[in-house]
Amino acid sequence: MYEYDEECLMTFIKNQAQLFDEPVAETLPEAEAFLEDCMAIVVDSLDEVKEYFEEEGLDVDGMTLDELEDASEVFSLPNGQYLIVEG
Repeated sequence: MYEYDEECLMTFIKNQAQLFDEPVAETLPEAEAFLEDCMAIVVDSLDEVKEYFEEEGLDVDGMTLDELEDASEVFSLPNGQYLIVEG
């Protein structure tokens, strides 16, 4: 099980509309439980985002790093990391 820090959880709560039509979490515990259920991960760079998508079988060959960062499943964290949530 992955541990999500408060900054990660707050970023997800604030930006969840980029992936979901309706809120899925309103509190830190709800966000943590949701991310655990989705098996969301935090990676250190956009290159790792690309590697993750490739491992999941997604065709990202023609995508630039900016396009990857703009994907609805990718949440840019204030500390420079990225949260990947598969809805």
